[in-house]
Amino acid sequence: MRRYELIAPCHFGLEAVLKKEIIDLGYDISNVEDGRVTFFGDEEAVCRANIFLRTAERILIKVGSFHAETFEELFQGTKNLSWEDYIPKDGKFWVAKAGSVKSKLFSPSDIQSIMKKAMVDRLKEVYRVSWFEEDGESFPIRVFLLKDEVTIGLDTTGESLHKRGYRKLTAKAPIAENLAAALIMLTPWRADRILVDPFCGSGTFPIEAAMMAANMAPGMHRFFTAENWSHVVGKQIWHDTFEEANEMVDLSVETDIQGYDADEDIVAAARENARLAGVDKLIHFQKRDVKDLSHGKKYGFIITNPPYGERLEDKENLHILYEALGERYRMLDAWSLYMITSYENAERDIGRRADKNRKIYNGMMKTYYYQFMGPKPAKKPRSDAEK
Repeated sequence: MRRYELIAPCHFGLEAVLKKEIIDLGYDISNVEDGRVTFFGDEEAVCRANIFLRTAERILIKVGSFHAETFEELFQGTKNLSWEDYIPKDGKFWVAKAGSVKSKLFSPSDIQSIMKKAMVDRLKEVYRVSWFEEDGESFPIRVFLLKDEVTIGLDTTGESLHKRGYRKLTAKAPIAENLAAALIMLTPWRADRILVDPFCGSGTFPIEAAMMAANMAPGMHRFFTAENWSHVVGKQIWHDTFEEANEMVDLSVETDIQGYDADEDIVAAARENARLAGVDKLIHFQKRDVKDLSHGKKYGFIITNPPYGERLEDKENLHILYEALGERYRMLDAWSLYMITSYENAERDIGRRADKNRKIYNGMMKTYYYQFMGPKPAKKPRSDAEK
């Protein structure tokens, strides 16, 4: 099998979570930077990373990297790469996205145009043609410029990995699926523990938790661009990896995962999304206001994405909502609360300083992940058979 260096972009601030996921899949990390993790893998790794990683945005095959401070250097550096190893004679190719940070070249449209010309020049010489019909499979390219270092990747994913395929109905300001998964993974929650989201919206937190509990791969029900690149990754490898994902699913697991929302229509949408994800039997959704939040058992988790009050008229009453959440949380016995929000008075209104606070970018919005940690449950005594 061919060996690749693969790039997995992710949300800023969550690189460590993605790094652990990649290591758990069995691959060696080559680099960790702001917003992306690079690792080594073969053709199977392309499939397994796309299908199994919960927190990545997409998977890129690294085509090459070089230094460029001028457009001429960008042109020559791009042209020197072996594009014919990836793009066939009839391939449709373009620079889908260009990002630049602290680099002399910063215009995305100019970077995209120069690189496209360089790729065309290279492939004209290799294939000895004067014109490309580009009527074959798609080969989108992504490029990052950081301090004049250019890194170019071939996008194997297509639509972002956060699009699992289950969220057909959305509430206002839904949280991305891969971000929700990462936030759950930052907690000690496991399938045998209670999880409640009192602002469940589209149901993303409960659904992602249920998929984890059932060992359901997030990408097992969707399509990836590289599935059509049989010369890069064989179709049998894709088939075998999807089969592996299907065999791992265990829907017999017992869970206590609950999602509440004050809007009946939103609750109905969350139920439908859970059904489409195949985990509706593992989640209890209910119309319930946050002021009615309660649970009779100990050591549960609240993991939630409450309203931020982005509109001024919403922000005026936001303190009431957070105060209600804080009051109900204090009435729960030995629970933990994990909450992502940009609301600046969250701790004040909850009525307690967070034990930990992590800055995370939700898209372009700076948010904070407040972590109010409850006590750990006592360890169960080992049986004679386990000793």
